[in-house]
Amino acid sequence: MAYEGRGGRYPTAGGPLDLPSSYHLDFEDDPGQQQVGEQELATKMLQIQSKRFYIDVKQNRRGRFMKVAEIGADGRRNQVFLALSTAAEFREHLSQFSDFYSNLGPPNPDTLPEDGKLKSETMVKDNRRYYLDLKENSRGRFLRVSQTIARGGPRCQIAIPAQGMIEFRDALQELLDEFGTDDGGFKGELPEGRHMRVENKNFYFDIGQNNRGIYMRISEVKTNFRTAITIPEKSWSRFRDIFSDYVDKMKDGSDKEKAPASGESSLSSPNK
Repeated sequence: MAYEGRGGRYPTAGGPLDLPSSYHLDFEDDPGQQQVGEQELATKMLQIQSKRFYIDVKQNRRGRFMKVAEIGADGRRNQVFLALSTAAEFREHLSQFSDFYSNLGPPNPDTLPEDGKLKSETMVKDNRRYYLDLKENSRGRFLRVSQTIARGGPRCQIAIPAQGMIEFRDALQELLDEFGTDDGGFKGELPEGRHMRVENKNFYFDIGQNNRGIYMRISEVKTNFRTAITIPEKSWSRFRDIFSDYVDKMKDGSDKEKAPASGESSLSSPNK
């Protein structure tokens, strides 16, 4: 038996293990939650066919970023996050995709690739990867923008009707003209990930950065099981102190067990 939950299906007691490849627990990347200290600097709304798009420029203690939200005709909401530098790169890709689209002939099902992709590009920013795919299906042509996070993060995506790519690019351009392309925040090189193995488990420690700051993701991986926690940088010291406190307490308890009982000699008395 299994029940549906965020990220996929999870086993109930006594049921078979049916976890997704990446069971993700990440409170730093919750796209539907307004973060403490987050300020909205500007917003633009676009109506493209039956969809509404909101492009928000936001700022927190780590810097500035964009949140792009797509609201479908049925009210369903999808969104992706872009660093300002990534938004500038996306703007350039939009121009290229638009030029490619304008040179396409009318839809022809006989020449359409099996996956429907007409043109694809990729953007990478820190631990985030963005896949840009101009696609065609029975409803028309559109640009799908997918955002993924390293080591099993959630996949978010929006779909922009192909006819609206230029309008979308121009809206980005206006916001970038006003706020620039400097992300702010941490400028140094992030430490490399580390790995350790304990019995049949592997633990991966990865340092990443997103529009809310720097964080550490600790992933526990077994043959058919994966889980992860994410710890924001501001909590590292507290997390370390709690962990160190438990290590000390367990060490003290182990030392007491090894110590000889009161009144007993650690050496055996010789026989007389």
